Amino acid sequence: MKSSSLFQPIKIGSIEVKNKISMAPMGAFGLVDSDSCYNQRAIDYYVERAKGGVGLIITSITKVENELDQVVPGIIPITSINPGRFIMTSSEMTERVHAYGAKIFLQLTMGFGRSGAPGVLLTSQPVSASAVPNYWDPTVTCRELTTSEVEWIVSKFAESACIAKKAGFDGVEIHAVHEGYLLDQFTLSIFNRRTDKYGGDLRGRLQLPIEIVQAIKAAAGNEFPVGLRYSVKSCIKDWRQGGLPDEEYIEKGRDLKEGIEAAKILEAAGYDELNTDLGTYDAWYWSHPPLYQKDGLYLPYTKELKKAVKIPVIVAGKLGMPDIAEKALESGSADMIGLGRPLLTDPYWPKKVVSNQIKRIRPCIGCHTGCLGRGFEGKPLSCAVNPSSGRERLYEIKPALKPKNIMVVGGGIAGMEAARVAALRGHKVTIYEKSNELGGVIIPGSVPDFKVDDKRLLSWYRNEMKELNINIELNTTVTEDIVNEKKPDTVIIATGGNEITLKVPGMEKSNVLSAIDVLNDSSKAGNDVIIVGGGLVGCETALYLSKQGKNVKIVEAKDEILNSGKPIPHMNKIMLIDLLNKHNIKSFTNSSLIEVTEKGAILINDKFKKQEIPGDTIVISIGSKPNKDLYNKLYGKVEDIYIVGDAYKTGNIMEAIWSGNEIGLNC
Repeated sequence: MKSSSLFQPIKIGSIEVKNKISMAPMGAFGLVDSDSCYNQRAIDYYVERAKGGVGLIITSITKVENELDQVVPGIIPITSINPGRFIMTSSEMTERVHAYGAKIFLQLTMGFGRSGAPGVLLTSQPVSASAVPNYWDPTVTCRELTTSEVEWIVSKFAESACIAKKAGFDGVEIHAVHEGYLLDQFTLSIFNRRTDKYGGDLRGRLQLPIEIVQAIKAAAGNEFPVGLRYSVKSCIKDWRQGGLPDEEYIEKGRDLKEGIEAAKILEAAGYDELNTDLGTYDAWYWSHPPLYQKDGLYLPYTKELKKAVKIPVIVAGKLGMPDIAEKALESGSADMIGLGRPLLTDPYWPKKVVSNQIKRIRPCIGCHTGCLGRGFEGKPLSCAVNPSSGRERLYEIKPALKPKNIMVVGGGIAGMEAARVAALRGHKVTIYEKSNELGGVIIPGSVPDFKVDDKRLLSWYRNEMKELNINIELNTTVTEDIVNEKKPDTVIIATGGNEITLKVPGMEKSNVLSAIDVLNDSSKAGNDVIIVGGGLVGCETALYLSKQGKNVKIVEAKDEILNSGKPIPHMNKIMLIDLLNKHNIKSFTNSSLIEVTEKGAILINDKFKKQEIPGDTIVISIGSKPNKDLYNKLYGKVEDIYIVGDAYKTGNIMEAIWSGNEIGLNC
């Protein structure tokens, strides 16, 4: 794709960017020190994306103050705590980024307001444009900022822009008339009930972002670019409730018409670019699209926006496939593309595209587990499928001092990741897989149409095995005798897990299947399906079967579905729940299966009340337990032996990949 429009230069205000690929801003949790200045991990993280060929980097949110909208220091960058040190650490980053021909903008934020979690992220009463309920805890009411406080915040934006300029940033981006953050709460009538100059009609509600850009231009100079993170549509169905794709509802936030009108006002105020998306915290699966959203989901909306403004429009939103990114530009839906999570999974996306190594681009799977999900758990930013993301120095793949002959038993994701990394280090690797293909449980897991990203990841792993000349022995069950015969230097056990079954009457019936059975062949399921187990696999299987026209019910022993195993990132969870509700999938919570009958299933709830529910197919989806049989036989007999993935501990795809990566790096 050397002639691709992706690789043409573009002007943003006074600067020229070498290509039309930007790194979208993402929360850099854990990439700052206790004084909220960038640490070495942050520098390595951004520099790696510059090395990979991106034209413009837009950093994570950086707070301009921490007195009114107070957050815990040491989580995200803040310019005002230690401005001198912020300049010092940032300048090292900008100097190195510039060495690779990339430009870099510092994204400045007013803060969270009603979108911040009280007592978790926020350390004081939340503030907002008006006295509205907090998103995470509606029993907490936000304090309305006074006019003088808002004016003071405007001055802090100007100060922070000057700090950014001194640190070597090429411009700033204002966060945000976007996603329902504090600044956006001033622009949306649902949250803004003010009667001063910052309230009222659309122009009044836009007064604050207008004053911000004017103050920055006055302080840092007209030639210093100022962009704006901008949601052209809010997708708010109601308080704390988003609208699904193709769902008809009355927009309670900013609709497309208002979004276009606001953009024209903001352009006239002096902004040099609009970095666009859709959504708010109330509709978070638009702002941070999970795997259930379609590729390029914002493009129909930004195409209309682009007709109304002359400044560059940057668009992100599941554009990780190069052909879709190219189409975004050529269709007039974007002037520049933004890649967020695709650059977490593969920092070298631009270079691989320009060198026509499309198949070697590691895909994002839309799980949010390693990025935002870790932020919710108070852990540093990384990536489920790329453990080195945010830890580039620690997880650098280095050549082995002494190449080994390595046997990997099991060709699932964990085994392939261990093999991949070990091969990159120079080891001779052979994978032994008992079935006739590589992939393990991701094969049935990637069957639903909404799991296309998992299918892409599986294709990527299989291709990497070929590219790295890893030996593959299919239809081979490894025994102690085979290990003794092959005499490998190292054995990595990646035998996965065994499905857990229930011991209740009727389990021997032919209409009792596992989730893997019906994912591999949905024709085995009848038209009235009862799924036992309301975890992620059970719920996704329910959605898959329902989309085929089947009547589906879920039985879950806990008090709510999607509440077992590792926490599911918020945006993925709420969208899946909304989709299940849309498809009228009923859940029987606090209930357990005690018998399979000719008519369906008998349940007992937490109050010991029994009920029989009808169904012609019972699908068991209650997880798996590690298969350690071979490992237990070899441990103590093989000197260098490891166990990874579900064979070690049942977990999600991130845990499988990370365990394989760790052993591949150090075996």
